[in-house]
Amino acid sequence: MPSSVLGQARFSSPGMAPNTCCCSPAAMQRRLPILAWLPNYSLQWLKMDFIAGLSVGLTVVPQALAYAEVAGLPPQYGLYSAFMGCFVYFFLGTSRDVTLGPTAIMSLLVSFYTFHEPAYAVLLAFLSGCIQLVMGVLHLGFLLDFISCPVIKGFTSAATVTIGFGQIKNLLGLQNIPRQFFLQVYHTFLRIGETRVGDAVLGLVCVVLLLVLKLMRDHVPPVHPEMPPGVRLSLGLVWAATTARNALVVSFAALVAYSFEVTGYQPFILTGETAEGLPPVRTPPFSMTTANGTISFTEMVQDMGAGLAVVPLMGLLESIAVAKAFASQNNYRINANQELLAIGLTNVLGSLVSSYPVTGSFGRTAVNAQSGVCTPAGGLVTGVLVLLSLDYLTSLFYYIPKSALAAVIIMAVAPLFDTKIFGTLWRVKRLDLLPLCVTFLLSFWEMQYGILAGALVSLLMLLHSAARPETKVSEGPVLVLQPASGLHFPAVEALQEEILSRALEVSPPRCLVLECTHVCSIDYTVVLGLGELLEDFHRQGVALAFVGLQVPVLRVLLSADLKGFQYFSTLEEAEKYLRQEPGTQPYNTREDSAPEHKIALLQA
Repeated sequence: MPSSVLGQARFSSPGMAPNTCCCSPAAMQRRLPILAWLPNYSLQWLKMDFIAGLSVGLTVVPQALAYAEVAGLPPQYGLYSAFMGCFVYFFLGTSRDVTLGPTAIMSLLVSFYTFHEPAYAVLLAFLSGCIQLVMGVLHLGFLLDFISCPVIKGFTSAATVTIGFGQIKNLLGLQNIPRQFFLQVYHTFLRIGETRVGDAVLGLVCVVLLLVLKLMRDHVPPVHPEMPPGVRLSLGLVWAATTARNALVVSFAALVAYSFEVTGYQPFILTGETAEGLPPVRTPPFSMTTANGTISFTEMVQDMGAGLAVVPLMGLLESIAVAKAFASQNNYRINANQELLAIGLTNVLGSLVSSYPVTGSFGRTAVNAQSGVCTPAGGLVTGVLVLLSLDYLTSLFYYIPKSALAAVIIMAVAPLFDTKIFGTLWRVKRLDLLPLCVTFLLSFWEMQYGILAGALVSLLMLLHSAARPETKVSEGPVLVLQPASGLHFPAVEALQEEILSRALEVSPPRCLVLECTHVCSIDYTVVLGLGELLEDFHRQGVALAFVGLQVPVLRVLLSADLKGFQYFSTLEEAEKYLRQEPGTQPYNTREDSAPEHKIALLQA
């Protein structure tokens, strides 16, 4: 239904108030965001939250079953993972739109690092949640900023291809296909002749139905009060049907499969038995008993390896990216560190009910926002719907064809592949294609290698720009050199070489003005390098002057008490002085006054 009926009265997360007592109302609202909006809750909000929660619930149930297949786990584990986030985020979430639960990318990572063993998946959820909680408490969310957008896009695109192609086997009814990507591609094409006609036809029909319903959803006109009641009712029904398209298509496929089952002939591969009832509440498995003995907690942690870093970090990246996107779109703010706490606690508590790691879902969050959700209370309806499905509908899941779930997954991940990013980066900054392509290609081999290599390439590019900043050189009676960015210790040698080659290694030596407008900070190594340059200029009988020094930089240079240091407020003054024109003097030289006096004047 239309999402703009409440205007600015909708939920907005409280901002960060500086120097606030931890027991003050503002501090309590930051830690428990529910306190910010619950006192103003209204019947109108309740109506919109109920509609949105129901819409998301009808989306998440079939998706959860499908994502459990991606994770390599029994179907009930998808549902076990789909409800805890709804209840935790109700209290701790700072975005009204975000829904936490199983996602395609997180399910792929779980499949990769847990060997299709539920015990490993549940333990990974617990440990990931603990890591995320620690990051939230210590305010370490800034670490995510070191993973650049091209790296994220490269990983997401590779994951989309991996997930989508991984469902081709279910769409065509092929069995015993390896899960490793390259082997999967090889064996799928090798055994394409074994395609089951029933599964292929049903799967393609489901894909077409989902696509048509999605296109209809995108083109449903908004409902206006001045419309006739019949038109509003019709549009409302179309909107409801297209929003719940996953549930409708899966139900249709299950009905078809059941009809064949009654006749005694089954042309489809079915989901099969799903454990009935709600999951038991118990501690995560810190060891696992197998036919060959007991696997200890230490051995399980070692087996998961890099997954203990990749899974929590990617979970945080995905969730915060979703929250920020919809907060910007709907004009409110989120608290990133509070989001870390919310998702961390969701995974820790979820592990008590056999959940695997979850994060924010872009697709379901979009459904939530488009349905007109007003507060995180909409998640309560979604969570209750999942619990009811577990308690009463699991016997019906037996008849859901795997090809229908494959169609749901393929249509869910297809929008994640950003085809425009390559052209955009080619136009904006072609060098950013390097980390994107490195991440994209290596992610098909090993997920962690793709992310690590892409982040490393991005970091090297960042370090190179810091070590070799661009400089603008102006020729004239006086040589002017302007660094285009900050000066830090890796850049000192390159700066010295350029100044020496342009000013002192020519005949005759030339005076030079260092224009420092863009330099906002310097370190001790830079100060030493500038001191050496001043001495070199003094020996050659020419001058090095400084212009445009910001106060922090000037304070550091004055404290260093450099011999021959002189600076001017404008470039014109510096050029006039260096051309030996009368009437212009630098503001300070080493001989003018003691450095303590200079700093006192500067501070005054």
